[in-house]
Amino acid sequence: MISAIVSGFTGAMGQKVLAMIQADAQLQLVGVYNPTVTDLTPATYGLAPTVQVFNQLDQITIGADVWIDFSTPSGAFTNTQFAIEHRIRPVIGTSGMSEQQIAELKQLANQHHVGGIIAANFGVSAVLMMKFAQLAAKYFDHAEVVEYHHDDKLDAPSGTALNTAKLIYDAQGHDEPGNPQEQDPLGARGGDYHGIKIHAIRLPGFVADEEAIFGGPGETLTIKQSTTDRASFMTGVRLALDAVMTRDELIVGLEQLI
Repeated sequence: MISAIVSGFTGAMGQKVLAMIQADAQLQLVGVYNPTVTDLTPATYGLAPTVQVFNQLDQITIGADVWIDFSTPSGAFTNTQFAIEHRIRPVIGTSGMSEQQIAELKQLANQHHVGGIIAANFGVSAVLMMKFAQLAAKYFDHAEVVEYHHDDKLDAPSGTALNTAKLIYDAQGHDEPGNPQEQDPLGARGGDYHGIKIHAIRLPGFVADEEAIFGGPGETLTIKQSTTDRASFMTGVRLALDAVMTRDELIVGLEQLI
């Protein structure tokens, strides 16, 4: 049985994680964490009396196999540090951490021999889309990424979009050529990652969609995925929970497991 602490348990993704754990006999919820809650009574949140509720990291003295984090970009780095230092395997779905922060966490995990995963997206369709985009990038010199999320998403671009651009850049092996004559005073061409434009859309009605668009002489290729229910992410989370139990390093991206 895998015991878990869930960070960000009151959010939309946190609630999906709690439902997944409750429905799986091989998983056990031992604690939940959210620094914004004031009531630490499990029953208030519909939790079993054996589950401990925390709003400060230094309160957490219980052991657990995994730390599942769907919190906020501002708290995810500190949360992951805490988990690794306490030898709790992190499964991080919160996006927004910098490359430097991720590098620091990987080093810390190596020091403590703790396995874990940081994934920009736990949706299998999104991960496959990124892998297909990386393959297509070998045959096209021009690509742009468009991502669509709900209007409550705080970070932009999404971790998935940024990771897609990184995979495209790695496959191409060079910066994409730009147009030095281009004029864009409003920034309408989007963000720029080594010449790959990233466009972030935030509107009610979306959960998480993304497309990678490739252009070549006389042809285009669009690779698109859509997420209509956050429950779809739980397939990837469950896959990650089993994987980190047998690893001693922090990996980045669910694509490393598929």
